[in-house]
Amino acid sequence: MKEFWQIMLRYVAPYKRFLGGAVIMNILSAVLNIFSFALIIPMLKILFGLEQGAYEFIPWDAAGTDLMAKLTNNSYYYVTEFSQTIGASKVLLLLCLFVSVTTILKTACYFGASAVMIPIRTGVVKDIRMEIYNKILSLPIGFFSEEKKGDIIARMSGDVQEVENSITSSIEVLIKNPILIIFYFGTLLFISWQLTLFTILFVPVMGWIMGVIGKQLKRGSLEAQSLWSDTMSQVEETLGGLRIIKAFNAEKGMSGRFDGVTGAMRRKLNRVTIRQASAHPVSECLGTIMICIVLWFGGTLILSDNAPIDAPTFIYYMVILYSVINPLKEFSKASYAIPKGLASMERINKILEADNSIQEPVQPAKLDGFREKISFRDVSFRYNDSRQILFDIDLDIEKGKTVAIVGESGAGKSTLVDLIPRFYDPTKGKITIDGTDIRSFRSADLRSMMGIVNQEPILFNDTIFNNIAFGVEDATMEQVVEAAKVANAHEFIMEKEEGYQTNIGDRGVKLSGGQRQRLSIARAILKNPPILILDEATASLDTESERIVQEALDHLMSTRTTIAIAHRLSTIKNADEIIVMKEGRIVERGRHDELLALDGYYKKLHDMQAL
Repeated sequence: MKEFWQIMLRYVAPYKRFLGGAVIMNILSAVLNIFSFALIIPMLKILFGLEQGAYEFIPWDAAGTDLMAKLTNNSYYYVTEFSQTIGASKVLLLLCLFVSVTTILKTACYFGASAVMIPIRTGVVKDIRMEIYNKILSLPIGFFSEEKKGDIIARMSGDVQEVENSITSSIEVLIKNPILIIFYFGTLLFISWQLTLFTILFVPVMGWIMGVIGKQLKRGSLEAQSLWSDTMSQVEETLGGLRIIKAFNAEKGMSGRFDGVTGAMRRKLNRVTIRQASAHPVSECLGTIMICIVLWFGGTLILSDNAPIDAPTFIYYMVILYSVINPLKEFSKASYAIPKGLASMERINKILEADNSIQEPVQPAKLDGFREKISFRDVSFRYNDSRQILFDIDLDIEKGKTVAIVGESGAGKSTLVDLIPRFYDPTKGKITIDGTDIRSFRSADLRSMMGIVNQEPILFNDTIFNNIAFGVEDATMEQVVEAAKVANAHEFIMEKEEGYQTNIGDRGVKLSGGQRQRLSIARAILKNPPILILDEATASLDTESERIVQEALDHLMSTRTTIAIAHRLSTIKNADEIIVMKEGRIVERGRHDELLALDGYYKKLHDMQAL
């Protein structure tokens, strides 16, 4: 339970004012419940002639008589007096009214306690989701290359939902039931400490049985949630690859694969759910056994010559004892539910506690512009423990120049460029801007100076306006339109029925490849960065779209420092310098004509494309 209380301190603390209200309401409901039961039994005893004795009032401050005896005697005395004065029928009516009023008050307190807990439950779930989402935003890109997207989605949806169903729903149980149990057991001790001591002997046995089953439940829940992640991962893969699945007639194979995963999850969930369903019958059985044993033991005491309590008091004792059973049952349900939630929280914490390899500087250097050059000095890089990608890179990119990076697939071009905005940090060497290591700057300041256009345009399920204005606060319509015109996008946008307010669908599915790319360029133009990174921005386009996009890129590159990765050498032959990479190393560098004259690796790439 240590993990559970850590979660409570972590997420429930901001809502402690609601907890105070819940505690007060539950105390009131417990007191009203005890009070109503305490007075009903002596009233009924006298009304139905079960007690023939005469009673005299005992002053409350009288010495020599314990409080329980005073309370019982004086209750009997007042009821007897009322019965003789106004009649038994009217006393019974008053009794019914009293029970009704106390029941209304008690249930109102129960409702109030539950209503106060709702903001806590919903708030905790929201806070967990926000914490996961913000952690996802803060983690480096390298983290997600090792994790399945479907698994992350499953943790944010299914696991958080399980935390809500299991842990946050148990908060109310763990606030209300301890209060009820303390008050009820206090009353039982007050009535008869002998009987209560005998009763308490059974509580640890019940707790031990529930604990054993709860541990098995947590282990099974972990496995079930892992299989749920596999299910979500396959759904995500299917949606992303539906075109290929249909093209290769692989529907049957994918269906069989999905059936295998969901079948395994179903079998595991069956075992977990059956074990959880046993909570009520097991607690019911144990509670009934305890009641029967106490009934036998108490009855034996009453039938003895020196009975510590009389029969009416024993009836009241059994009513209160039965009232304790329900909170204990709720505890047993919580002991089953909490391990399931802890299993889900364990999976969530794998994201929340993931290390961020991109560390922000404690005292960041000021970055107030780009004046001279970007420099790579002896830079090497590898992804975690995998093979090395880059080897001893030395490179200068001067302000206002266009530097192109070419080479075969897997040569390390994209990795080299990803080091500049600190998507990754080099494992050796350093990268500087105007002589200052980029690790000395805040990542946000560094990336604010850069505009990135990828080969695959990354757009969002939103309007054209919001996609172009993405990341630029308070962008006006005039600024967005001007950026779209420079990117050769304004014309096709105005052909849409809703113009700039047109929703482009998931990842821009309602637009062609060239249109999507021009929106990406317009977004970069609006940001107006001094450094531009183009990662094969025209590689996936047809000839006509490439021509239009290339014109837009030429506008964008004309006044900026540009680093362009290219497969099509024709698009970068006017670059100020071309960097030729092979197997993670720079093998050639120079202008287009100079590299052709070398008759080396670049010439080979050029001739292959010409052919």
